[in-house]
Amino acid sequence: MAVARGKATAAPAAKANGRGSARAAKSAGGEKRADADTSARMTNREREEHVPVFAIFTAYFGYAVLIAFGYMRDAYRRLVSGLNHSKPGYAPLLSDFDDFYTRRLYRRIEDCWNRPICSGPGAYIDVMERVSSDQNKTIHLTGNSIRALNLASYNYLGFGARGLDEKDHSVDYVIEAMRDYGVSMASPSGELGTTMLHRELEEVVADYLGKEAALVYGMGYATNSSTLPALFGKGDLIVSDSLNHASIVTGARASGAKIYPFRHNDAENLEKIIRNAIADGQPRTHRPWKRIVIVVEGIYSMEGEYCILPEIVALKKKYRCYLYLDEAHSIGASGRTGRGVCEHFGVDTADVDIMMGTFTKSFASVGGYIAGSRELIDYLRFTAPGFVYANSMTPPAVQQAISALRIITGEDGTTIGEEKLTALKRNSNYFRKRLMEIGLEVYGDEDSPVVPVMLYNPAKMPAFSRECLKKGLAVVVVGFPATSLIASRARFCISAAHTIADLEAAVQSISEVADRVMIKYCTPTEQKSVSA
Repeated sequence: MAVARGKATAAPAAKANGRGSARAAKSAGGEKRADADTSARMTNREREEHVPVFAIFTAYFGYAVLIAFGYMRDAYRRLVSGLNHSKPGYAPLLSDFDDFYTRRLYRRIEDCWNRPICSGPGAYIDVMERVSSDQNKTIHLTGNSIRALNLASYNYLGFGARGLDEKDHSVDYVIEAMRDYGVSMASPSGELGTTMLHRELEEVVADYLGKEAALVYGMGYATNSSTLPALFGKGDLIVSDSLNHASIVTGARASGAKIYPFRHNDAENLEKIIRNAIADGQPRTHRPWKRIVIVVEGIYSMEGEYCILPEIVALKKKYRCYLYLDEAHSIGASGRTGRGVCEHFGVDTADVDIMMGTFTKSFASVGGYIAGSRELIDYLRFTAPGFVYANSMTPPAVQQAISALRIITGEDGTTIGEEKLTALKRNSNYFRKRLMEIGLEVYGDEDSPVVPVMLYNPAKMPAFSRECLKKGLAVVVVGFPATSLIASRARFCISAAHTIADLEAAVQSISEVADRVMIKYCTPTEQKSVSA
């Protein structure tokens, strides 16, 4: 039973239909890339030491002022207006501080998020203009739109919106699938929610990754949050990177397994935790752990960093742990042929027991997948709640994922996929380099399409976002609780649909905004020594 619940065996010999190419990713070039990426990366502790003292002071002071005035306003509201947020005689329904944070801090800058658009998420998007006359308590549409360069969507390979001059015809296949199968299966996969398209997508994913089998879910978040509880439970140990996505955190907590977080991308700390866990055993009883699984992401969406996969695989083998790899942001966007972080580092996919990914980013669809041994996948078909009880992927979304994968691998008979991968890498590295050259503090690794720029002070988030929109740039800003209090940032997502001219114009506008909001914390010389 223990084997059926989690053990992923090695995949069989490579096939000529693409499974061999996934396995052949390990090369001298991949090993050199792993060494270069690891040596250039800063640890979290080094980053914290590098944060400007003035930025730390102003960030904490800004939060202190906002919280103090918020509580004062709440007190005034209760004493003078007699208003309360809960019914008389009832305990508060909402979490006290979360409700306070939303009302008194988030609402002030709510216009920087949830911006509706009225176009496809291509290189440019039309952002619907909104106004508020009551400090964002209510926000109204004006009926106008703002044409903006899209630096926010996860449209890494540009499949999200295509013009009439696009050479591929995958949209035609999506429309055909909708006509044949409808817009929704209206049923879980185990009942009437599985079609030939779903089976085909599972086979394509398994071949693409060099695994025996794969399972597709209707939602990316649920892929993590329902798979981890299905595989692990009481008596198991989940060793999770401290910056893993919320879906992993949710799944790990729901599993009932013990969770030990390790410092982000710190192999030394990871080994220490695993070694001590094996030596000490389970809390109180000191019995041996049933299983130990290491959970990491391919590219961390808030950091723009690759995981230290070669070192993690080495530790996994040394201590005989399982490895769960979330490739939501790396699959399709990393590696020479888009096969993800394993190909990027030259790591054999056989060394990863459980491979997870989503179709929502590089493939411009919805849903997610788990790939591994056939024994693992057969077990999940009957135990993973996100597969057993939730609606399956819609047929048009399934067809879009299939078409995108066919294009990336070149099975459509064109070079569109290769051109997109080349463009994404070129654009990402160009944009990252140019932001460094103008003095911004940029996080992340080379080749990563996620490019975070540090803002630090919470007041700079709305200022940066609003000023960028005025200049025709759609950007995402991120702060607490998605980051630590002093780690507010802007996160740019680069696409193959962008041109160098688009990105250069964006850099010029960002430089002007950066001067205005004062976020040029580095000189080009300093940036080279501290960037990840």
